[in-house]
Amino acid sequence: MTDILIVEDDKELADLLTDFLREEGYTVSSVDSGERAVQLFERYGARLVVLDINLPDVNGFAVCSKLREKADTPILIVSARTDKEDKLSGFDLGADDYIDKPYDIDILIAKIKGIFKRRYQREILSADGVTLNLADRTAVIDGVPVDLPTKEFDLLTLLIENQGKALKKEYLFSTVWGSDSESELQTLHVHINRLRQKLGDDPKNARRLLTVWGVGYKFI
Repeated sequence: MTDILIVEDDKELADLLTDFLREEGYTVSSVDSGERAVQLFERYGARLVVLDINLPDVNGFAVCSKLREKADTPILIVSARTDKEDKLSGFDLGADDYIDKPYDIDILIAKIKGIFKRRYQREILSADGVTLNLADRTAVIDGVPVDLPTKEFDLLTLLIENQGKALKKEYLFSTVWGSDSESELQTLHVHINRLRQKLGDDPKNARRLLTVWGVGYKFI
C-alpha cells in the first residue's frame, strides 16, 4: 500500500508535489484521471488521497464519492474551485479537508502531516526520508522499500523515536536485545553498521545516524 495517492492532471504540479512528499519520507503514486485513480486505489489502496476536482474524465466529486464507498481513507481535496458550495459538496461527500489552489506547498504538506499524525500516529514513524510502518513492520528509505530484519527495525525505531537525543550503547542494547540476552554489546555495533549501509550513511560524515563518542548513537 502506498502512503499517498495524488490525483492531479497538471503533470508539473503533480511531479513537484511528489518530489516534496518523497523528500518527507512518504511513498507516493500519481495519476492524472479519475478512472485511473479509482482503479489504482482498488488494486493497491492508499493511506491518503490528494484529489483535484477538475479532472479530464470523471469529476473529482464523483471520485471522492466512489473512494468513500470503498474505504474510510482520508481524502484531501485540492482545487481551484473555491466557492463555498463546492467546499460544502466536498465535505458532504466525505472529504476530510479542502485546500484552495494556488496553495503554499509548505501549508499543504503540513496538512498532510497533520492527517497522518491524527490517523496513523500509532502506526507510522517518519523522519528525514525514513518511514517506518509499525503495524506491518515495513520500512521505506528515500522512497524505496528496504528490508529490515527484526532487530534492525527495532533499533531504528528506538533511535527515530528519540530523534536528536544521544542514546547510550547500553540502553540501546538492553532495550532491543533485553537485559538477559546472551548476545554481546558488539552485536549492537554490527547492527548499527548494517543500518548505516541501508540508510546510505557515511560514518565519517553522518547524515542520519551519528556516533556520539563516549556515549552511543543518535538519529540526527
